[in-house]
Amino acid sequence: MAPFELAADRILVTGGSGWLGTALLQALVAGLPDDDGPPTPPPELRALLFPNESLRLREELANRVDVVSGDIRSRDDCNRLCEGAAGSVLFHTAGVIHPARIRDFHDVNVRGTRNVLEAAVEAGVRRAVIVSSNSPFGSNPHPDHRFDEESPYNPYMQYGRSKMHMEQTARQFRDDGSLEVVIVRAPWFYGPFQPARQTLFFRMIRDGRAPLVGDGEWCRSMTYVDNLCQGLLLAAASERAGGETYWIADARPYSMREVIDVVEHLLESEFDQCCSHKRMRLPGFASDVARAADWTLQRVGLYNQKIHVLSEMNLSIACSIRKARDELGYEPRIALEEGMRRSLAYVFDTQGEL
Repeated sequence: MAPFELAADRILVTGGSGWLGTALLQALVAGLPDDDGPPTPPPELRALLFPNESLRLREELANRVDVVSGDIRSRDDCNRLCEGAAGSVLFHTAGVIHPARIRDFHDVNVRGTRNVLEAAVEAGVRRAVIVSSNSPFGSNPHPDHRFDEESPYNPYMQYGRSKMHMEQTARQFRDDGSLEVVIVRAPWFYGPFQPARQTLFFRMIRDGRAPLVGDGEWCRSMTYVDNLCQGLLLAAASERAGGETYWIADARPYSMREVIDVVEHLLESEFDQCCSHKRMRLPGFASDVARAADWTLQRVGLYNQKIHVLSEMNLSIACSIRKARDELGYEPRIALEEGMRRSLAYVFDTQGEL
């Protein structure tokens, strides 16, 4: 694929040290791994990083990025990110998924987004590409159903509610004409720069502790991180995308059984790992029990990541990418096996072991 033309001299990125933010900055500096090169002409890059965090790009790439230390919960920090950025494109990737406190969902995902967009409008930013989630839509009513851009909101617990309110906040700026807004809905993504929880998942598969609920055939849309970056860049570059919403995912959903089987095969065949070939098999109602516990905890302001993840494992959460294909020319190039191969290579290259 030819380099992207973003028609902006400056690109702003929130969440620059996060999983997605790092991959996006890498793509903006050096191009996607399967592309011909970086966006043209090379834009100036400015990224907002949480205090005491640093870029995870290679040094020669990091030198291309102007780093602003701050927090999207601070309007002043958002103003510093957007200062002098008239006509620029903003990628808003910052957010919280697994918080210390339930109120962080609102403070970061909703109020923080409003701070970023208000600062962008004041500075004259041209377009904001906002990263949302599948969680505002809950689970599919039956296994063959696919969410599309017209699907009604049905948020899954407090994270889903916060992302729904985030989308609604972004649309207010779109509807009053103050800012071009594009919303990109991303399901579970995977790939290099992953956090510790994803490495733990690989280790659990190797050691036979990966949970498989029921028959393990529940459908999940996933997206390799470079596929998602491709979708974000297309959303920024396409004139037609202004004001629109797109689901971005791999070409098809995967079952949890398939995900575990693929990772196990790669660990043994390409990364010299001895796998136990076991699964932690749980009945379908285990996720129902976890869901009840998760709901109860969140009602009193508490959050447990393991319980929350288990609560979703007997649900189908799958989307259609037809609109992104038709309007943006999006075509996911990396499927599950190659994506997990690159994910594992990143872990072993950076850590030496699981």
